[in-house]
Amino acid sequence: MKRRSFLKTIGTGIAGFGAGSSLLPSVVKGKTKLAHQGAITTRGTEVIYYNAAVEKPLKIILAADTHLWRNDERGDPYRQYSDRMAAAYNQTRHFETGELTNPEECLENTLRLAVEEEADLIALPGDLFSWPSEAAIEWALEKLNGVDIPYIYTSGNHDWHYEGMEGTLEELRETWINKRLLSFYHGNDPMMAAYDLKGIRILTIDDSTYQISDEQLAFFRDQVKSGMPLILMMHIPLYAPGRTVGYGCGHPDWGAATDRIYELERRPRWPVGGHTKTTFNFYREVLNAPNLLGVFAGHIHRPSMEYVNGIPQFVADDNASGAYLNISLKPLEDRDSELMRSYNL
Repeated sequence: MKRRSFLKTIGTGIAGFGAGSSLLPSVVKGKTKLAHQGAITTRGTEVIYYNAAVEKPLKIILAADTHLWRNDERGDPYRQYSDRMAAAYNQTRHFETGELTNPEECLENTLRLAVEEEADLIALPGDLFSWPSEAAIEWALEKLNGVDIPYIYTSGNHDWHYEGMEGTLEELRETWINKRLLSFYHGNDPMMAAYDLKGIRILTIDDSTYQISDEQLAFFRDQVKSGMPLILMMHIPLYAPGRTVGYGCGHPDWGAATDRIYELERRPRWPVGGHTKTTFNFYREVLNAPNLLGVFAGHIHRPSMEYVNGIPQFVADDNASGAYLNISLKPLEDRDSELMRSYNL
């Protein structure tokens, strides 16, 4: 049986990638955050976790901000809303070599890498598309479904946005996800989902409007209560001290006064009052979650790593230029576990 077929069994609630997945008993012990019960190493595009909560090695290839722009005659009625983004990423320069490339070539290379690395999962945390082009969506589905590796997706601020189209961001997101993007969610709620894989629970939460809903906050609280080791995938990164409002989820300066490009993007200006109380509560609870291994995001088109209140956040460079993250989660070897215990780590 192909691994992809496991995705077809997903119902409401928690999604499973296969019979090999296992639920762990609660790993929250005392006040030590799970992210502290091991080590994290990075080199280039590699992020490697060695952690006491990991039972089996897990490999994830993450591609954010591919910005596919393929279009055809079906897009003609929408060109007044898509023309700017249709010309934004036609040609890019590879993040390593500097050679000319393009988003389609970059995504194909990333999928090829996932196969070569025998990845367990492909993660797509938003802006797979520059706008909800039917031609680009069909092309991406064909490529993703041609790879025998499960994938998860949450939308970015461009995936559902037609620039200048009337409506609030929330209305446009709901409309165009439902009309064009539902196939990427495997029957799950586009706003929030949980996937169990090799004893790790991977969460997707859609923060592509920069804000978090009451339902999403309640969902996250439930996942923390589960005691499962968690990884959180979102499009907009969490605020970290010193970062710009691009790290907008929970940023105290996010709002109308700092929204410099709403006219360029032809969208409603960010609220005068900034974030909702719910968004700030979500931000605080993420950074205090004892069983959260880390947060992975995109949006910025630059790689970064932040460590806030003991929670690591990794932001991927844009896949439109070929960038990706090669994420490995590995069990701690006995000697390392004993060493950390000896230092009361």
